[in-house]
Order: sequence, then structure tokens, then C-alpha cells
Amino acid sequence: MSVPNVVVHRDADMLAKAVAARVITRLVDAQSAKGSASLVLTGGTVGIATLAEIAASPARDAVDWRNLDVWWGDERFLPSGDAERNETGARKALLDHVDLDPERVHVMRGPDSGMTAEESADAYAEELRRAARPEDHGPAPSFDVLLLGMGPDAHVASLFPEMPALHDTRPVVAVHGSPKPPPTRISLTLPVIQGAREVWVVAAGADKAGAVRLALSESGPMQVPAAGARGRRRTLFLLDRGSAAKIPASLGRISSP
Repeated sequence: MSVPNVVVHRDADMLAKAVAARVITRLVDAQSAKGSASLVLTGGTVGIATLAEIAASPARDAVDWRNLDVWWGDERFLPSGDAERNETGARKALLDHVDLDPERVHVMRGPDSGMTAEESADAYAEELRRAARPEDHGPAPSFDVLLLGMGPDAHVASLFPEMPALHDTRPVVAVHGSPKPPPTRISLTLPVIQGAREVWVVAAGADKAGAVRLALSESGPMQVPAAGARGRRRTLFLLDRGSAAKIPASLGRISSP
């Protein structure tokens, strides 16, 4: 796994704009190299703001949207179209505004599909398996960019501290009893997250500062799930000044644009 690099921006608005620019550049580079690209989305305030900034960017059409696979790191197990679903926010902010191939938008299904949460997780794992190539060396694609938000408790995706999902080696799991509503969710697991080429943890706000410090320390992922958020080739912690406030000066990997 790669060693994290930290980039600090002035505030949450500037962070969203900068992450949007990075996403566009990375997708264009990946498509130039191999013809297609893959992006894993996250929810949350900054995550959705980033997607809105991509939609508003003059450079957005540099991306070949028809040759992009869109995935989710986690989803709330709620019916399609529910305002609390990550998918709903992503569609409103970006996906409905670009020319995506619907077959390449990989949605985690909710209860209106007739599936249980476990069945939805298994179905998503099968979709990942079908998309994986021999060079990915695993049960899921090695995503070009996997975006993650982070909570004040250092959770990423729907992997919460000391919950059973952190021990699970399956690609996708159903999460029950989430400490953050709604209680039932679907989530990628750490092995799939760590198989991505690049993992970008995006966080804003002083309430995340303690979690950021722990995630960049020697903490274990069972207590600090974000400490396990590492990409194979590159890991970025993209932060605003508030969330970066408690990072020790000794870290030595911090840059500010």
C-alpha cells in the first residue's frame, strides 16, 4: 500500500473545486492511457459538492463520459430516488448532466429491488467480479480513483470503528446497526478499497481534525477505519485547514497549493 500524501486547501469550497479538477485530470489521463476509466463515488457534503464542481467545470467535457465506469463505495439501503441515497445526490449533482452509458453506472440496489441488504451486497460483489480483469488480481476492478469521505469517528464508506464489516474479506457487505442513520447500508470492504490504484480521502471541518490525525498515525483500521484507506499506487488526504489542524508537524508530507 502507498504512503499517504496530504494536500491542504483554504476552505471547504476551495477543497471541492480542487478535488473536482484533480478528478477530471486523472480520468482524462487514465482514458488517454487505456481508453476507459473507473471512478468510485462517495456521498457527504464535500463529496456531493465535488461532483457539482465537476459538472460546473469548463474542463468537464475533456472526460469521455461514455467510457467511464461509475461505482459507489457505499450506499444507504433505501429505495431508489430516496433523497438520502448517495446515488440520488450524485445524479442530481453530476450524473444527470453528463452523457454516461447507463450500463456503466453501477448502482447498489435498495429494498425496492425486492432484495435484502445481504442479497444486494452479493449482487454488487458479482457485478464487481464481472468487471474485474486478470491484471486486477482480485475480485474487483483496480479502480483508477476511489473517493472516500470521512466521519468525525474516522469511518470511511460504511465501515465504522470496531464493527464486524471491518473484519470481512468479502468484496461487499451489508452493514446493520450503523451508528449513523440509516442503520442498514451496503459497503465495499477494506480489501477492495486497498486494491484501488488511487484512494483519495476528502475531509473538511474542524470536527474531523482528530480523526485525520489518527488516520495518518500508526493507528489500526479496526479502531480507525480511515487508517486502512490506502491505495495500491497512491493515497491522498485532501483536506481543508480545519480538518488538517491537528496533523503533527513531524508528518512531513503536507503540501498546500
